[in-house]
Amino acid sequence: MTEVPFLDLRAAYQELSSEIDATIKNVAASGCYILGPELERFEAEFAAFVESEHAIGVGNGLDALELALRAMGIGRGDEVIVPANTYIATWLAVSRCGAIPIAVEPREDTYNIDPTLVERAITARTKAILPVHLYGQATDLDPILAIARKHGLRVLEDAAQAHGARYKGRRLGAHSDAVAWSFYPGKNLGAMGDGGDVTTKDPEIARRLRLLRNYGSSVKYVNEAQGINSRLDPLQAAILRVKLKYLDEWNLRREHVANAYLKCLANEGIILPSVPEWASPVWHLFVVRHPKRDALQRLLAQSGVRTLIHYPIPPFEQQAYRTSFTETEGFPLASRLAGEVLSIPIGPHLTPAQLEATIGAMRRSCRTLAD
Repeated sequence: MTEVPFLDLRAAYQELSSEIDATIKNVAASGCYILGPELERFEAEFAAFVESEHAIGVGNGLDALELALRAMGIGRGDEVIVPANTYIATWLAVSRCGAIPIAVEPREDTYNIDPTLVERAITARTKAILPVHLYGQATDLDPILAIARKHGLRVLEDAAQAHGARYKGRRLGAHSDAVAWSFYPGKNLGAMGDGGDVTTKDPEIARRLRLLRNYGSSVKYVNEAQGINSRLDPLQAAILRVKLKYLDEWNLRREHVANAYLKCLANEGIILPSVPEWASPVWHLFVVRHPKRDALQRLLAQSGVRTLIHYPIPPFEQQAYRTSFTETEGFPLASRLAGEVLSIPIGPHLTPAQLEATIGAMRRSCRTLAD
């Protein structure tokens, strides 16, 4: 039986080990371990990659979201429209600013926020919209941006899963006021530890972000704002510089796996991902739906195929937010998705044998459940 890991991070390192080892050694020898030229080089390269003007490296993806909101002036009592179907970090960033997350149901085809429902969620306290490019596929930005312009709102994109993805032919990175990124190790562009970034074309947002990530200071011991300590360190920046050179290639490998799944699993009684004509996803995750999801996951595990659920408990059902929502304020589609979605292996280092084993196990398992 071929064992199929969900994601093989060791293989990613092994492919680039000589370059990664060399760059780690260079940083160690430099004596510069906080901010400095290595981080600045990565910021410039990443900004160019996503076709933006500025990139500001921070400690992790959650800090990227929070600091971007704060740089836009979002604070206590403000409302920020967020997807009901997302990882909880999107909501936590809003709450950490003292603001209130206002949830909107997803589209059933893409699982991203439904733009047709956004406007009705706007109140006098709404200050921003925070769409998520879930699973590596761009959300439909144009209607969201139009609504924001109409109501004078900021837009912050959560692109933690979408490094290199395109919307209407253009890379995500500068469509809105700012874009928040995560470099968690399992991301398409992943560090060897935590890391994050915010890209923006707005020089004032960029200036505020550089202040806020560094204790609110641009001059040592002079603090203009109440910032935090959240700086992408040069070691992670150097590793990310190596990996950035291979990101397009690794995303193409993911696309090859996704196309194989779409072709070979088309008639197996599962709901496969839907890709609108305006989206060019990078397949951070390949998420299927099945009404007997838990049974499917067990059968796949018995065949040696490891899977994950993204996400089994939506934010509004988490204990952290239970007091904010009543039973009558449910989100039926987001709740249903949480009970049906299953992520199957799609990393850039999935071998042909592992791909074949996953397809075979999926077919057998789906047919067993159909009997």
